[in-house]
Parts: sequence; C-alpha cells; structure tokens
Amino acid sequence: MDSAAGKSSFLSFLSLFTSVGTLLCCALPSLLVLAGLGTTVASTLSALPWLVTLSRHKSWTFAISGIMIAASFVYTYYASPRLRARACDPQNPEACEVASRFSKAVLWLSAVLFLAGFFAAFFLGPILARLDQP
Repeated sequence: MDSAAGKSSFLSFLSLFTSVGTLLCCALPSLLVLAGLGTTVASTLSALPWLVTLSRHKSWTFAISGIMIAASFVYTYYASPRLRARACDPQNPEACEVASRFSKAVLWLSAVLFLAGFFAAFFLGPILARLDQP
C-alpha cells in the first residue's frame, strides 16, 4: 500500500474512532435509557467513568469528531486522488483501488455513526420532551 492510501486509511480509522467515541459517550446511553435499560447505563458508567467526562463535554467531543471526519472526506475525495496518480505502483494498480474503496467504506461508516450520535445527543431529547407534553 502506498503512502497516500495509507494516510487515507489512517484518517478514515481516526474518524471512525472519534465517531464511535461520540456514539459511546452521548448517543448509546440515551438510546439505552429510552429502551428501559437504565441500569445497564448505570453499571456501564460505573465501570467506565471516562464516559461521563466525554458526555459533559459533548459539544467539544462532537466538534473535534466532526472536524476529523470532514478532514478525512477532504483528503479522501480531493487530495488522495491527486496523490494516487503519482504514488501508485504501475505494476499493481489494483492495490490502490482496494485500499481506496476500503478507506471510503470506513469513512462513510464513521460519518453515519457520527450523524446517529449527533441526532441522539442533540435532537432526540428535545423531540421526546415535546412529545411528552400534554
């Protein structure tokens, strides 16, 4: 794998890591409580107290995660194709294509996880509160 595809894969995995972090800190606990699994959330938070810190700073967590995902999109769809033309091995062009497809799949997965977490962290609570009013 060339350096352009390697950097793209690294950014994709980093964006996946940050989006999973936002999902764990803010979205998953809300969804578990919604499903009536509040004791599961309580035991998870007692075992992993760092999730409380992430949840207290969810604006920063989501901002950093969103920036990482946006940077990964820019690199994957703008910079990487230009670098790939120079960096790929002409004897084995299939290796660059496989790495590129894999990076794009990981990137889109992280974007979907980020959006699900963003919705649950910032919009689900107010929507449910409004539906609960008489």
